[in-house]
Amino acid sequence: MVESAKPIPSTWCPGCGDFGALAALKKAMAELKIPPHEAVLVGGIGCSGGIHNFLEINGLHALHGRLLAQAVGVKLANPKLNVVAIGGDGDGYAIGMGHFMHAFKKNASILYVVMMNETYGLTKGQAAPTAPLGYEGNIERPFDAILAALSQPQPNFVARTFSGDPKTLTKVLVEALEFNRANRGFAFVEDLSPCVTYNDTFKEWREKVLDVSTLPGYDASDRAVMFRLCLETMDKGRIPIGVMHRPREVSTEAESLELKLLPDRIGPAVTPIDLEGNLPTYQKLLAAAG
Repeated sequence: MVESAKPIPSTWCPGCGDFGALAALKKAMAELKIPPHEAVLVGGIGCSGGIHNFLEINGLHALHGRLLAQAVGVKLANPKLNVVAIGGDGDGYAIGMGHFMHAFKKNASILYVVMMNETYGLTKGQAAPTAPLGYEGNIERPFDAILAALSQPQPNFVARTFSGDPKTLTKVLVEALEFNRANRGFAFVEDLSPCVTYNDTFKEWREKVLDVSTLPGYDASDRAVMFRLCLETMDKGRIPIGVMHRPREVSTEAESLELKLLPDRIGPAVTPIDLEGNLPTYQKLLAAAG
């Protein structure tokens, strides 16, 4: 169930990259003046999945790999809520892969933050779907979520950030939340968040990250351009970060799932069910059942 509780001390290891994401999310919500009772944080399974326990906010601990399905359910129940789903790459790109890919197509106005560290940190450092060749005996090439996101022809917001740069991370989260609050659809942010215990990549990633907005030809409204820039950056041994897709505001036609299903923005959780106001509707249903 969704509940509001007092935050508990973090259980993360000192120096964990997840602290950067936690701080950035708090700052982004404060900057947008989002009150706690108007936000719901859905956590996945793994170290990052407990993030809602560290904030005084409405929280939901989802099933393994199912946080997106549950986050979409919360958004449709009450479209006025700011819904943020946060999980790890093991949770989201392994057992949760089906929900991950369908989230782009559904295009509900929720923010999905994946704290990516290339490992299953909570269960002692096994290779995640994003693990590089050779890590813990891994013989498979790593999955790249940004390339997968850019391959979907949907009006989603897509970005990658680095916990070692909290100012930029906060700025991107603010933009993503504003995208959601305008009911424009799904926002996906992959945050490079090193596991200092089992896969400490802080130094390596700090040297490799490259903001794609500094590259010639950068155009976040053009998926083909961004796909090419990301591939070229990766071919040079660098890690592309920054806003990868920022869809143009094209038409007045509703693109988000909640506006297609609930054009009045009133979900079942806030729909009046009193007898007096709904009596004509009830009578019509009874007459039809006749």
